[in-house]
Formats: sequence, C-alpha cells, structure tokens
Amino acid sequence: MKPFIVAIDGPAASGKGTLAHRLAQHFGLAHLDTGKLYRVAADLVLTRNGDPADPATAELAAQEAAAALIADPTLVFAPRLLSEEVTRASSVLAAIPAVRAALLGFQRSFAMDPPARAPGVAATGAVLDGRDIGSAVCPDAAVKLFVTASPETRAMRRVKELRGRGAAAIYEDVLQDLMERDARDSDRQAAPLLAAADAELIDTTALDADTVLARAVGIVARALKEWEWLQNCKR
Repeated sequence: MKPFIVAIDGPAASGKGTLAHRLAQHFGLAHLDTGKLYRVAADLVLTRNGDPADPATAELAAQEAAAALIADPTLVFAPRLLSEEVTRASSVLAAIPAVRAALLGFQRSFAMDPPARAPGVAATGAVLDGRDIGSAVCPDAAVKLFVTASPETRAMRRVKELRGRGAAAIYEDVLQDLMERDARDSDRQAAPLLAAADAELIDTTALDADTVLARAVGIVARALKEWEWLQNCKR
C-alpha cells in the first residue's frame, strides 16, 4: 500500500517543525524532522574539529550519520544538536550536494516505511519537514505544505526560543543569521529551499500555532479522505 506522506517545507523558525509534530500527533503518523539529520552530521564534523564547509569531510560525516541513524534513530534527540554552533555548521554542511545525496536514502526510506506503526491508516503514513521534502525528497507526497513567515517574526521567535533555553540572544544578530541562512538555503545548487508548485502556502506571520494547526488539519484531512478512497479502489 502506498504510504500517506505529508511534506512540510519552509525556512528556519517559520513554525514548520511545531506544525509537523502536532500534525503527526493529531493523525497518528510517524514524524521526521529532516533538519536534525544534518545536525547529526554537523555534530560529527565539529566533534572531530573538522570544517563543515569542506566537501570531503562533510560527505563522510553524512554517510556515517546515515548509517548511525539507521542503527539508532534516537540520535536526533541529543540535546547538543540544538546548540548554535551545530545550527550554523549544519546550515553550511547542508549546502553541499554530496551531503544531501548521502542523507536522501534515509529520508525516503523513512517516508516509505515509517518506523512508528499505529492501528489503521497511520500504519502507512508519515510527516516529514525540512527544506526540500515536497520538491526533492518526496515529490509524490499526498500533501505538500510550505510554511513561512517574515524574517522579523522568525527572528523574534528564535530569540524567544534561545532565551528560553538560557542562551544569550541578540535580536539583530539572530535576524542577520536567519537571513544569511535563508540565502544559503535558497541559493544552493542541490535541492534549494523553494515551495513545490503544488504546495499549499501557509504564512504564519500573524497566526498563532493553534490557528496554523487548524488550517493544516483541514488540508490534510481532505487529502487523507481522498487517499483512503484511492487505496480502497485498488483492493
């Protein structure tokens, strides 16, 4: 049976991660934050005092990260992956085509055969969020959402998040960092950040998390109903 896949893309701090997690919970689907895969690879590079911008070093780390994640998917929950150092390194590393290629198989395997299985339709469903899920990783996803917000709003959210963790954060510095990251993500050769042609756009600038969730639930519910109908026709 073809899996029901929800692809959520968007820039940093747009709210896509929160939405992906809540949608997965709402519909009983597996969830993969693909950005954390690049963080695992970046952490490997930094642990070895390597340069995340070096293609050979980054590719090797990505290959090792993919193998390690297959053996132990819980690696993505390591607290150190949330550090600003890893965040910056992962953004640099993710722009390297060989790195994206090394992690592509893991992402697609997760989507096609989700590790978390629940009763009913959720047994073959997953929500993936990142930068290129709908455009490159899962172009045939049943639902594609592109979640965005103004750079200023995203910077304020990131500052609040960082300060909530006890980290010092200056708004102007965070805004500059986000804009530089947006440029790297959008300008890279391999799978740049962009909205798939058939993606539903959700601008969260003036919306709270509950409103965003309600809007997305409506979109996913309609698609899920159609998906179930198609699956029944094939039986």
